[in-house]
This record gives sequence, C-alpha cells and structure tokens, in this order.
Amino acid sequence: MNMLYEGNQELSNFLGWVSIACWLVVYSPQIIENYLLQSGEGLSVSFVAIWLVGDLCNLSGAMMANLIPTIIILGTYYSVCDAILLFQIYYYRRKKAQRAARLLLADEAEESILYNEESPLLSGDGRAEVSTKKSMSKDTLKFASALLFVFGVGLAAWAVDRHIHRGMPRTRPEEVIEWRSQLLGWISAALFLGARIPQIVKNLSTRCEGLSPFLFVYAISGNTTYVLSILAASLNIKHLAANAPWIAGSALTVFLDLFVLYQFFCFRLEDDRRADEEGRSE
Repeated sequence: MNMLYEGNQELSNFLGWVSIACWLVVYSPQIIENYLLQSGEGLSVSFVAIWLVGDLCNLSGAMMANLIPTIIILGTYYSVCDAILLFQIYYYRRKKAQRAARLLLADEAEESILYNEESPLLSGDGRAEVSTKKSMSKDTLKFASALLFVFGVGLAAWAVDRHIHRGMPRTRPEEVIEWRSQLLGWISAALFLGARIPQIVKNLSTRCEGLSPFLFVYAISGNTTYVLSILAASLNIKHLAANAPWIAGSALTVFLDLFVLYQFFCFRLEDDRRADEEGRSE
C-alpha cells in the first residue's frame, strides 16, 4: 500500500519529459501555418486570449504552491507562445489592411481581383492557399510519425536527465495547499475549458481552414502525459489535492481537443466526398 502512495519517481520524470517535449512543439505547427498563410484568421482571438490568461493564472498558482518544476517550466513557455500567436493574428490583420489601402490607389481591376468573392477565405497576400483534398490516410501517418518523434525526444531527454543525476538523491519540493494558489489553479482550469468553446464555434464557419490539427494532437498528448506524470509521482491525498486544479484543467480539455479533431475529420470527409461527386459528374 505504501508503494501505491509513494508513487514511481522515475516514471513521473519520464512522463514529465515527454509532456515537456509535446508542449515544446505544440505551438510550432500553428505558428508555421499562420506564417505560410500570412494570416492568423483560422484561430479564434477569444481562444488564444483566454488561453493566455489561463496560462498566466496557472503559472502564478503553480509558483505559489511550489509545485514540481515541470508545471512551472511549461506554464512560462505556454504564456510566451500564446503571446506569439496573438501577435501573429494582429500583425497579419494590420499587414492585410495596409495592403488593401495601397490597392485602393491602384486601378479597379486589381482591386476587384483582391476582393473577388471566390478568393480563399484565409489568404494573406495571395501566395498561399489551403488544400482541402489531402488524403486522410496521409494525415494519420503524419500524426503518428510526429507523435513518435516527440515521444522519442522525450525519452532521450529523460535518459540524459537520468544519466546526469545518476546516484544523486531526488527530492520533490514540498507542496503547499493554500487558497490563493488553489483559486488561481481552478480559475485557469475553467479558462482552459472555456477557451475551446469560441474555437469550436469558429470552426463551424471556417471549416477548420487555417487551423493546424497538430496543435490539438500535441495538446492532447501533452495534457495526457502531464496528468499521468502528476499521478505517477504520488497518489498521496495531499499531493492530489495540491495538484487537483491542474489535473482537472488538463484532463478535461483533452475531451474538447478531441472534439476539435473530430471537426477536422468530419470537414475533411465532407470535402473529399464533394470532390469525388464533382469528379464523377465531370
């Protein structure tokens, strides 16, 4: 019974490193997608803004409660990446507005090309278009390959960390349960859950155009291993109580992220079906 409550520190460290590896790359696909499209309109501003506030609350609460370093490192990194995504959205909006203003001075023919109703919804400067006819099997293979790579990086980081600390005793910082950190933790959990709602609603109109599915694949993997790393560290009641907001916030958002992925695949299936019907009619 003691083993149950003591937990497995090595397993917790391994899962923690895998979680960090997932979260280190989670924002990259969306940042790259925005750059290629020269647009951040696939993202809901409310989604990113609420996510940022949630991450700041999460970080503040974790520091007050003196939680495991994994939580504090990730909280800092999340906040920086959220700010980058917000910057991209408004930067590309401003860039597009400036370009439109310049084209107002050009001839009407050029202006009509820019504002043609058949232009792609999320095109930034006309250099990039979203292809909706990608193979689902190809996407699945990409998801699996990317996850295997990230898990491999996490495994390598854990092995290096284990080698560096070989023979050295590991001590967890003493966790503190106090109302301020717990309040901030629960507020961040509620914000993480609420942030997904505007994105899910926006996807109904954009059909997930301009949104990278890898953002949610990595988020699901990162949140799952994150929760498991906390549980693997100890099942002691005090440990679980101190980490309850972070466990709840991460575990529950997994289900909403799975729903976003469901939206991706539904819209992809519809697009593929429509393309097949058009091909047969021709």
